[in-house]
Amino acid sequence: MRPYLLAESNWKQVREQEVELVILPWGATEAHNFHLPYATDIIESDHLAAEAARLAYEQGAKVMVLPTIPFGVNTGQTEITLDINLNPSTLMAIVGDVLDTLDRQGIRKFLIFNSHGGNDFKPILRELGLQYPAMFLAFTNWYSILDKRQYFSHDGDHADEMETALLLHLRPDLVRPLVEAGPGKENKIKITGIREGWAWTERKWDLATADTGIGDPRQATAEKGEAYFSKVTSKLADLFIEITEIDSSNLYENQPVCDI
Repeated sequence: MRPYLLAESNWKQVREQEVELVILPWGATEAHNFHLPYATDIIESDHLAAEAARLAYEQGAKVMVLPTIPFGVNTGQTEITLDINLNPSTLMAIVGDVLDTLDRQGIRKFLIFNSHGGNDFKPILRELGLQYPAMFLAFTNWYSILDKRQYFSHDGDHADEMETALLLHLRPDLVRPLVEAGPGKENKIKITGIREGWAWTERKWDLATADTGIGDPRQATAEKGEAYFSKVTSKLADLFIEITEIDSSNLYENQPVCDI
């Protein structure tokens, strides 16, 4: 039993346990090229959040990781069989219900641990922050923490070398031989502003890629995945510790004293 994971905890332990920060991992259920499982984002969330929480807990941080939400926003993948979609409004409803529970029980710090690029939590936390002004609300996209070029030969953002290396490290039994993987070639959109990154439209996955991957995975190794996993979880543990230790009423340097 790992006391920092709610799924493995029991009421005898939890009722006596002080929790300062609740962490909600969030994944997706979607195709990941020909070689990775549909649960890739879920597996990454499960393992990365658990390891970061372990590191933080062993340094005294009062953290609790909730079970991973297995579905995400897949509105651009309607033509990909069994890519399960939750609309953004559904994400808002889920987060709101979780926050209502935590707020009622006096737990005031909450972090979403996001593993899926289609999930955009910034507008959700902006709106819910008005409803729960006493709570500290944050999210992290763990895949944005490190410069992947320091660990991997090929860039990408879906079923790429990084994700493949992580799964080879975490769940090699679920990874097909890399000779079966597609090249992860992206068909770039024709609109210049969107290609350059200063305009946006939703990517249509059945048109943008032939194998559902974006990024060549074929040079991935378990060793690369292990090195990346170790560094990412160390950085995440530091984040967890900082959030648990900080006074939510005094978040900023040189913060003026409010007499109200």
